[in-house]
Amino acid sequence: MNNTALAENIAQAKPAVKSNRLGYLDWTRGIGAAIMLQGHVFHAFTNKDLRQDSPYILSQFIGGMPPAIFLFLTGITLAFLMDSSERKGLSTRNRITTGLSRAAYLFALAFAFRVQLFIFALPSSFDRWSDLLRVDILNCMGFAIAAVSIMSVFSTADRIRHCAILGLGIAVASPIISSLDWSGVPPLVRMYIVPDYNFFSFFPWGSFLAFGVSAGSIIRVARGEHVERLMQWGALAGFGLIVGGQYFSDLPYSLYSKSDFWLNSPGLTLIKLGVILLMLSFAYVWHTYVVKENWSWVCQIGTTSLLVYWVHTELVYGRWFWMWKENLSVPQTVACTIVVFLLMIGLSTIKSRWNQVRDSIPFLQRRLQPEPE
Repeated sequence: MNNTALAENIAQAKPAVKSNRLGYLDWTRGIGAAIMLQGHVFHAFTNKDLRQDSPYILSQFIGGMPPAIFLFLTGITLAFLMDSSERKGLSTRNRITTGLSRAAYLFALAFAFRVQLFIFALPSSFDRWSDLLRVDILNCMGFAIAAVSIMSVFSTADRIRHCAILGLGIAVASPIISSLDWSGVPPLVRMYIVPDYNFFSFFPWGSFLAFGVSAGSIIRVARGEHVERLMQWGALAGFGLIVGGQYFSDLPYSLYSKSDFWLNSPGLTLIKLGVILLMLSFAYVWHTYVVKENWSWVCQIGTTSLLVYWVHTELVYGRWFWMWKENLSVPQTVACTIVVFLLMIGLSTIKSRWNQVRDSIPFLQRRLQPEPE
């Protein structure tokens, strides 16, 4: 192939997964990534004396949404994988194994992520070696997928109901899990199971992945012409969950002897789920009728959210800009946020361009296409 032909192929090439992806899911994931970026920049760079002011409080308040968004969307893609395995006629054992393989992959990524942070922080990281075992969002995803993989034994239609019940059960059980005596259990086990402000435990975070599997199963069984109506019902359900969750959380009595609203409350879980459903419905309308096939920076970072998460964490929390850590005014932090946004959009675009180049060269093309999203 001469240089001219290669250049033409690259110019005409599209990402191999583009036609298989549901753009509104990438758009929703991009919203989550954008919220995450601003929350982490404000958390890392805002002066300590300004952390009681409204800009910082608002930043961190909405910054609590991205983990729930990412877990929910991971649940949707897991539902697609389960449905694909079912359509291929795989045995029950192989369907479960497929889900467990996805969980193992995420566990490997989580450990690699921690190792990278550890190496880049040497030699000071020797004093924090236990961070290698920290239960972060990737660990939570891996653990939750492993737990929910058993749902592969059901049909896609049945998973809608079963996973919704499972998600509600995880949320409802979270305050109970917190109230149990875990003193005799190894710390690493507690980090994966017991609600804690410092970790992403299965209770209650795993509920979002289960709800995502339920939602993804609904998308899979719905006909194309019914998706718009489905999103309308999703928006209505979102409003209902927000209002209902807030109402029951404000009641003067509780079914639990001990519950912390911001840590393990089922009400907060349902409110966040409602917000996610509203975001998903909005993303569908925006992507379908406004953005359409045009380039969108939100959708762009959504397609490479893992890369954005990985790189920005090192950039923001690593040693690179130590002189600015917890030392900037609000306008300066906003400026840093914009710079980080531009860097991540640029990095994401480069990654997508590389995918186009790779997929235009036969011996570099992926042998297996990813599951549709």
